[in-house]
Amino acid sequence: MLSGSVATLFAAFALTGSALAFEPGNTECIAPANPGGGWDFTCRQVGKTLYDIKVISNPMQVVNKAGGGGGVAFAEVVSKRNEDNNLIVAASSATATRLAQGAYPGASMDQVRWIGTVGADYGVIAVSKDSPINTLPELLDQIKADPASVPVAGGSAVGGWDHLKVLIAAQKADIDVKKVKYVAFDGGGEAVTQLLGGHVKAFSGDISEAKGFVDSGDIKIIAVLAPERLPGEFDQFPTAREQGVDVVGANWRGFYAPGDMSDDAYDFWTGAIKTVYDSDEWKQVMTQNGLMPLSLSGEEFQTFVSEHIGQVETLSKEIGLIK
Repeated sequence: MLSGSVATLFAAFALTGSALAFEPGNTECIAPANPGGGWDFTCRQVGKTLYDIKVISNPMQVVNKAGGGGGVAFAEVVSKRNEDNNLIVAASSATATRLAQGAYPGASMDQVRWIGTVGADYGVIAVSKDSPINTLPELLDQIKADPASVPVAGGSAVGGWDHLKVLIAAQKADIDVKKVKYVAFDGGGEAVTQLLGGHVKAFSGDISEAKGFVDSGDIKIIAVLAPERLPGEFDQFPTAREQGVDVVGANWRGFYAPGDMSDDAYDFWTGAIKTVYDSDEWKQVMTQNGLMPLSLSGEEFQTFVSEHIGQVETLSKEIGLIK
């Protein structure tokens, strides 16, 4: 047994250590797009879960900061909030894509700290409910015949992940990818609104972005970019592969933090996001929104993002987006 003096010393040390550890204050999540898209979904759903399972003691504030396919938010974090321990930022495959293509001027992945993922969101191609197009090959045939007459909207910037998904599909159909007409919007919600307004012919996004519009009957998914049909209620949607177009596009969803965030705060946030991912509450969110398993944290996630950026850079060069 510990003697009284040693026990007292040990307790004092433990309290001191606890006092020095990071405790979150007024937490904030930046969604680098307008409300309704995937980054907005990530911030709001994870923020709610963090509060519901008592990882944070106050509700998380969500701030939408659209512009530049995520570049406006990235620049603000790096230049103005680089030491903010209470800040996390929603990220995804689109973030890595823009970094790979040099679309955030002067930016690199090493300027921020990568926290972790909360799942993967498979890509979809959708059309409005009244569209005569019912399959992916039909859409690609129309693009091949007259590319200018078939604008496709997405929530990422030109050259971003939503754009790349369309180009990869077009490439598989022997379409000149430089002729594909892609219209960029700040967030999937805005892109779907343009589809419903008849301003574009198709939507390229992720299933979590499309789910609410499918449930309301406003759009129909003509292809899911998954290796095989998704489970549960999502099994009604055909994959691109089963329609003869071999395209798989998974959009990971996660977070980065300011580059000079303290180690204690970084450890807290990596643990917090992993706790969310492992919770029953988050499993329900994943099931309801078509998110597939993907759990990466800390250094493992950092390596994953680095490899993803390398892959996207190679692909972007192959299809002529960058030199």
